[in-house]
Amino acid sequence: MQQGGPSSPSCPSNSDCFPLSRLNTAKCGSETSAEQEKHEPTDLSRMRSIMIFYMCYLLCLGLGLACVVCVCVWNSQWRGGFAWDSKARQFNWHPVLMVTGLVVVYGIGAVLYRIPLTWGQNKLPWKLLHAALMLIALVLSIVGLCAVFDFHNANNIPNLYSLHSWIGIAATALFAIQWVVGVAGFLLPCSPISLRKLLKPVHVWMGGSILWLSIAACISGINEKLFFVLKGTANGTQPYSKLPPEALLGNSLGVLIVAFGLVVLKILSNHNWQRPDSRPEDLAYTPLLQEENE
Repeated sequence: MQQGGPSSPSCPSNSDCFPLSRLNTAKCGSETSAEQEKHEPTDLSRMRSIMIFYMCYLLCLGLGLACVVCVCVWNSQWRGGFAWDSKARQFNWHPVLMVTGLVVVYGIGAVLYRIPLTWGQNKLPWKLLHAALMLIALVLSIVGLCAVFDFHNANNIPNLYSLHSWIGIAATALFAIQWVVGVAGFLLPCSPISLRKLLKPVHVWMGGSILWLSIAACISGINEKLFFVLKGTANGTQPYSKLPPEALLGNSLGVLIVAFGLVVLKILSNHNWQRPDSRPEDLAYTPLLQEENE
């Protein structure tokens, strides 16, 4: 027991020694340095996590751009370019629009909420941007389907006979349903909070599932197209088994698409990169017209 003499400053209770902000640590006297030591590793870890996120995000953007460039070069240089004339050049719009819309734009829109610069800001503009990017992706994929169906019908080619076509139709149909339900559930003022809490995990799971279906549809379609056009005919075309330059480019496009999808799913699966007010413990959604400035 201490008797007499000035006592060192201390906190009246244990709860006072856990400051709400760094400015309050001075009240704890000698424990200030201990609290700072606790904060510094946390801050370093957080900064490291943010840096890794931006590295992954830049990689995602780079791979997405590479996918778009690669599919455009393939169909312009080896497949004869683009037109809307119910001939082969119209078909070339199909792979370009499906890869661009159903994979690249979709994936970039999916990770939009993970960008740390958007945290702590009004969520409404980012909700609208997310919905707009997804709508652009949906429109591009629908136009891509119209291009191939019109080409098939004009040339008496059967529709929906391959596994590639089944997966592609399923991905686009689920995407359309996902977008409509998402707008109705998360943007309309009349949607109740209980419905949004119920829809949130389903919306996230469906988003990742649609991306995987889109990737499967694209890489199976690339392989199917290469088998059709690289048969080693008398016009000098080398067979696919010889891996000519067109086959090498097509295979590289498939690898880029898979790599893009893996990076997107890595970003979506990391709990530390979720927007703080979107984590399960902070589910407090507000619909459109009720969004508050944060």
